[in-house]
Order: sequence, then C-alpha cells, then structure tokens
Amino acid sequence: MTRPMDDLADTAEKIRSMEIRGAALIGRAAASALKEFALSIDPAGIDEFNAQVGRAADVLLKTRPTAVSLSNAIRMVMRYDGEDLESARTSLAKNADAFVERSLRAVERIGEIGSRRVRDGDVILTHCNSSVALSIIKTAFDSGKDIKVIATESRPRYQGHLTIKTLDGWGIETELVVDSAVRSVINEVDHVIVGADVITANGSLVNKIGTAAIALAASEARTSFVVAAETYKFSPETMMGELVPIEERAAEEVYPGISELLHVRVRNPAFDVTPHQYIDVICTEVGAIPPEMSYLVIKEMLGWEMEGRAL
Repeated sequence: MTRPMDDLADTAEKIRSMEIRGAALIGRAAASALKEFALSIDPAGIDEFNAQVGRAADVLLKTRPTAVSLSNAIRMVMRYDGEDLESARTSLAKNADAFVERSLRAVERIGEIGSRRVRDGDVILTHCNSSVALSIIKTAFDSGKDIKVIATESRPRYQGHLTIKTLDGWGIETELVVDSAVRSVINEVDHVIVGADVITANGSLVNKIGTAAIALAASEARTSFVVAAETYKFSPETMMGELVPIEERAAEEVYPGISELLHVRVRNPAFDVTPHQYIDVICTEVGAIPPEMSYLVIKEMLGWEMEGRAL
C-alpha cells in the first residue's frame, strides 16, 4: 500500500518528465492529485493538515516552472476554508473538482468560439499538442467544414506526433512537417492555431519553443495567428512586473550523446515568447479577444489571484 505522498510524488514526476503534458492536462492532474492527497492523509488536526497540504502543493509547483495553468490550478485548490479538519478537507476537494470541471468546460467552449473563425476549405497549421487548439479544429470539422491541417513535429519532444495521431483518428486530412519547414508552407495556410502555456498581462504568449518563429512567418505572410487559451492560463504575476521563467530542459532531449563531447553545450529552452503584436486574436471561454484585453481578463476573471497585492 503506497503512502499519500508517494502517490502525489508519482504524479509530480509524470508532470516533470512530460508523461503528463499539455497545460490543461497538467493543471487538471495537479488539482486531482492534491485532492486525492488531502482525502488520504490522516493528520492530528487542522494545523497539521494545512502543513501537509502546503508541502504537497510545493512539490507539484516545482515540476514545471513555466506553466501558469499549474500554479493557477494549485492556488485555486488551496483557497479552501474550514476551521476544522473535515470541513477543510471537503472544501479543498470541492475546489479541485470545480477546477477540473471549469477546465473541461473551457476546452469545449473555446472549440465552439474558435471554430467560427474557420471557413470551409481552410488550411490550419498547428504547433505542439494543444487540447484547446485541437478542440477548435475538431469542432470546425464536426460542423461539416472541409479543412486540412499541417502539424509541426515540435522538436525536441515531438509533441506533433501525438497531434497527427489524434487528427488521423478523427479522420481529418493532415500533413506533418519539420519545424524548420514552416516558412516553406506558410503561404498555403489560412490560420495558425496554437495553444498557450502562459498569456502575460500585455497579451504576449509563452508557448512551446518554435511558436515565436511561426508567428513571425505568419505575420510576414499575412496569415491569421490565433491563440487558444483558457482564462486560467493568464498570468496575474506579470501584472506585478514579474517575468515568466522559461524552463530549460535536459540537454539529452536534444542530443543524447552530449556526455561524450567535451567542448559542446546544448541549450534546450522549452518555451519562447511571442510578442502580442503578432497575435490576431486569443480565443478564451469568455470570448475571442484582442491580446491587448489580457489585462482585463486577469483583473476580472482572476481577481482572486490579486488579493493582498497592491494594484
């Protein structure tokens, strides 16, 4: 029989190693893990419960420093109340369930909103493996629109391979290209649709490495660049001047034999920043907005994040 912290640590490792990947899935997995931990522990009282749950939250928070969906999910779950052990446990579990439900509803709603921008006969280019970007594509396809998708490999983790398998299962005509081929095919594309790991207060996008180069190519070709993002991927911290940390992953993901080389360093940033000027629209569950409205989304939808902070 495993201990509660062992189960939570297993989820944390799956998030860190990207066995669980994708911002939405990460957020839901963390919320569910924290709920299961809270329901499984047997503390002496409320103070010990708070301490144990706090330590568990810290373990999860350290797994993927860039993904704001993770930190926002945990903060939402940790806003539990209750003066006694059982009421606190129940409150935390309700928060976790509410976050998971909110996330799933958001993906469906964004699919509905974003698909309205897709026309019959359009070609869509997507990068990485985003459940919300795929929701837009599938909703458009299911509505009877004849569409084609070009997917990038999304190196070095090749998330694009997951994307093409999903699209193939839905019966959507798809082409796979290497990341560096985007400039060669961009003139064939009507919309670039990508997900998001973070949306900053000024509307810039932090997403899978390579996204910024695709946005630049799309801007040059006058191709629509659409971001699909749940409101919990907007970062309140950036309103306070904090920078989004860019996760640097293991060199072995890029070059497995790096340990044999004495004079070579491999840099492996997992994300890059796309300036808001290159983004045409951000599709959220509350509507399609220009990136300049990101401040209002944070202020109105994530106001609970700003408690105790001077604006």
